[in-house]
Amino acid sequence: MEEYRGNRNASGRMQDAHWALMMEGSKYAERLPIGLEKVIRTVSSETVKQFYKKWYHLHNMAVIAVGDFPDTESVVELIRTHFEGKNSGPDPPIIPSFPVPSHEDPRFSCFVESEAAGSAVMISYKMPADELNTVKDYRDMLVESMFLHALNQRFFKISRRKDPPYFSCSAASDALVSPLKAYIMSSTCKEKGTLQALESMLIEVARVRLHGFSEREVSVVRALLMSEIESAYLERDQMQSTSLRDEYIQHFIHNEPVIGIEYEAQLQKSILPYISASEVSKYAEKLQTSCSCVLKTIEPQASATVDDLKKVVLKINNLEKEGSIAPWDDEYIPEEIVNIKPDPGYIVEQIEYSNIGATELTLSNGMRVCYKCTDFFDDQVLFTGFSYGGLSELPESEYFSCSMGSTIAGEIGVFGHKPSVLMEMLAGKRVEVGTKLGAYMRTFSGDCSPSDLETALQLVYQLFTTNVIPGEEEVKIVMQMAEEAVRAQERDPYTAFANRVKEINYGNSYFFRPIRLSDLRKVDPVKACEYFNRCFKDPSTFTVVITGNIDPTIALPLILQYLGGIPKSPEAIFHYNRDDLKGLPFKFPKTVIRDVVRSPMVEAQCSVQLCFPVVLKNGTMVEEIHCVGFLSKLIETKIVQVLRFKHGQIYSACVSVFLGGNKPSRTGDVRGDVSINFSCDPEISSKLVDLALDEVVHLQEEGPTDQDVSTVLEIEQRAHENGLQENYYWLERILRSYQSRIYSGDVGTSFKIQDEGRSRVRETLTPSTAQSALRRILPYPCKKQYTVVILMPQASRFKLLRSLFKQNAPSRDAKILAAIAGGTVLAACLWRYSRKS
Repeated sequence: MEEYRGNRNASGRMQDAHWALMMEGSKYAERLPIGLEKVIRTVSSETVKQFYKKWYHLHNMAVIAVGDFPDTESVVELIRTHFEGKNSGPDPPIIPSFPVPSHEDPRFSCFVESEAAGSAVMISYKMPADELNTVKDYRDMLVESMFLHALNQRFFKISRRKDPPYFSCSAASDALVSPLKAYIMSSTCKEKGTLQALESMLIEVARVRLHGFSEREVSVVRALLMSEIESAYLERDQMQSTSLRDEYIQHFIHNEPVIGIEYEAQLQKSILPYISASEVSKYAEKLQTSCSCVLKTIEPQASATVDDLKKVVLKINNLEKEGSIAPWDDEYIPEEIVNIKPDPGYIVEQIEYSNIGATELTLSNGMRVCYKCTDFFDDQVLFTGFSYGGLSELPESEYFSCSMGSTIAGEIGVFGHKPSVLMEMLAGKRVEVGTKLGAYMRTFSGDCSPSDLETALQLVYQLFTTNVIPGEEEVKIVMQMAEEAVRAQERDPYTAFANRVKEINYGNSYFFRPIRLSDLRKVDPVKACEYFNRCFKDPSTFTVVITGNIDPTIALPLILQYLGGIPKSPEAIFHYNRDDLKGLPFKFPKTVIRDVVRSPMVEAQCSVQLCFPVVLKNGTMVEEIHCVGFLSKLIETKIVQVLRFKHGQIYSACVSVFLGGNKPSRTGDVRGDVSINFSCDPEISSKLVDLALDEVVHLQEEGPTDQDVSTVLEIEQRAHENGLQENYYWLERILRSYQSRIYSGDVGTSFKIQDEGRSRVRETLTPSTAQSALRRILPYPCKKQYTVVILMPQASRFKLLRSLFKQNAPSRDAKILAAIAGGTVLAACLWRYSRKS
C-alpha cells in the first residue's frame, strides 16, 4: 500500500493517464502492474499461493550468474545443486498475449494537473517492435538511433534560439508491452505555451520528411556513435557485471541475441560509414499523426483544448502537403576550440607521493596539479579543480544575482562558444566539463577519454580566458526557465515541507531561504557574469586533481600548455585564507520541535523527516567523521527492520548525514545533522516517528547486536573494496585530502591520516563502542533534542468543521451542520473580497 500511495503524486497520475490513453482498447488500459487498491487490501493468502504456483513455474525461470568467478564450473554445480531437484507442475501455463489496436486517427488529451512541475507536451507513435536477429536488423537499429540523435540535436538548438517554443525537448524509442514499442517526443515549456511547443515539434519532424538531414548533421551523429562504441570496446575487460547480466536477461525474456562487444564494435565500424543522410531521414515517415499517434498536453491550469490540438495538427499537415516548410538553416561551427594555442608554462616544483601513487606539480602560474595514473578503466580520465572563496563571502544584496552566475554564464557559453555550437564541436569526443559556484569554493570538473584529454584541457583554458558578457536573449531564456522552476516548486506539496525543514534546522538565513519570484526579478545579469568571470580568472588559487588512464609522457606537455598556459592574473583575485572564510549562519534548535506542514494535495501524501544535531569535536575529527558514516548506516538498517519488516508500515527509509554547512577552517568543531526520512500513511505518521525515536533510544541504551555491527562493517568494507578500483573514489579521496583540516602542505600525509582513522574505527567498532558513539555524537538521550517535520494533506474547511462539530455537538441535526458550513464559506469569500479591494 505504501508503494501504491507513493505513486499517487502528480508524476504518477500523469503517467497513469498517459498509459490509459496509449493503451485504449486493450487490457493494458484497464489494469496497471501494481493492481487495484481493493485487491491489495483484501487479497487472501490462498489467492497469492495459487498465483505463485501457477506463474512462478520453473519453465518460466532462468538463473543468471555473472562475476569474477575463479571457476565457472563450480558456480554451475551450485546452481544444479540448488535447482535441479525442484519440481513444478508438468505443463507450464501459456503466457497470454493482449493485443493493442492500432488507429489512424490521432488521440488527444489535455491533462490538467494542479501539482505538475510545469507545462509539457508528449507525442507518441506506437508500432510493432523490431526483431533483432540478423545483421540487417542491427543496421536498421543503428539507422533508428542515428535518426533520434540527429532529431535531438535539432531540438536542442531550437531550445536555445530567441524566444524558444520550449525549454527542452527530446525524442526516444521505448519498449511498451510485447510486442509493441513507441517513439516518444516530449518537451517542457512555459505556462500557456503547449500549443507553440506542439507546433514546433510537429514542424521539425515534417521538415525532416520534406528536406531530410544534411550530411553534416549525420556525420556529427556518426562520429558520436563511433566514439561510444570505441569507448565500450576499449573497456570491454572492465565492464560491470550488471551490464552483462542485463544482456542475458533480455536474451531470456525477449529473445534478444547476446552479441558481445567485440563483434558489436566490428559491426558498427563496418556499417556506420555506409549509412547515408537520406536513409536516416526516411525514419521520419514513421512519425506521422496517422500512425497510431497519441498527443497529450500537461498543464497546471487549463489553457489548451482538444480542439486546439486538432487545429495544430491540421495546420502542420497542410503546411507539409503544400511544401511550405523551409529547409533547416544550420549555424556556423568553428573547427578549433582554441584558435591560438598558448605558450606552455613550466614546472616550479614536483613532489612524488608514493603511498597514493600520485605526483604533485606546482606550475609557473601558481596552479597546483596532482595526478594519479590508474588502469581501472582504459577509456576514462577524471579531473576536478577547486579554489577557496565562494558565495559565503558576498553580502546579501549581491548573493542572489551572483548565485545565478553559473546558470546565466552557462547559457551564454563559458568555454568561448555557445552550448549548441560546442555540442557539435565536441561530436565524436568523449568530453564533459562543468562549473559550480558553492558556498565556500569555486569548482570545475570534467570527464574525458585519454585521447580527448587535450580537448578537455582546452575547455579549462577557455574557461579561464573567456569573458562572459550577458546578452538580452540568453538572459531572457535563463530567467524564464528559473521563473517556471519557482512556480513549479510552489505547486509541489513537498516544497513547503522542504522549506519548513530548512527553516527549522538552519534558520531563515538567505543562504537557506528558497528563491522567490521577487528574488529573481532583482537579479542583475551583468553583476552575475562579472562575478562568474572573476571566479575563474586567477589560476594561482586553484588545485587540480586528475585520475585515470594517463600516460605522463603525453599528458604532461598538455597540462603545461593548457593549464600552465593560463595567464596569471596581474593582481590577486579571491586570495582567501581558508581559516578566515565566513561561516554560514545556521544553528540547530536547542529543544524538541515537532511540526506538521499541511499542503493542498490532489491525493493524500505524507513524508517525514526526523533530525538530530551532530557536533564533531576538533582533535578527533578524522575518526568521528568515519564513525558518523557507520552509525548512519546502522540506524538506517534498524529503522527499516522495525518500520518495514516488523510493523509493515513503510516501503523504504533513508538516513543521511549533512556536514556541508561548515566553513573549511582548520579549527573549530564541525556541526551538522543526521536525518531519518520516510513516507507513510498520514494517519499513523506520528506513531511511526515515535517508533523510530524508540529504536534510536534503544540503540543508545542497549547498544546494537554483534550481528548489527558485523553487517554494517561488511557493507562498508565491500563499498571500500569497490571504491579502490574506481577513478571516482581516488579523485574524491585525493580532493578531500587537500581540503581536509589536517592538510598542511603534504597531501600524502593527509591521505595516510584519514586512512588510519578509518582503520581505527573499523578495528574498534563493537556493540559497546557503537553504543558509546551514539551517545557521544547524537544528543543523549536522543529524545531531548530533535526536530520532526511531517508533511500532511490539507483538510478541507468542510472536513475541519465536521470534525469540530462531531467533537462538540454529536447529536445535532445535519441541516445545522450544512448551514454552519455554508455560512463559513460565505464569510471566507467575503473576507477574500475585502482583502482584494
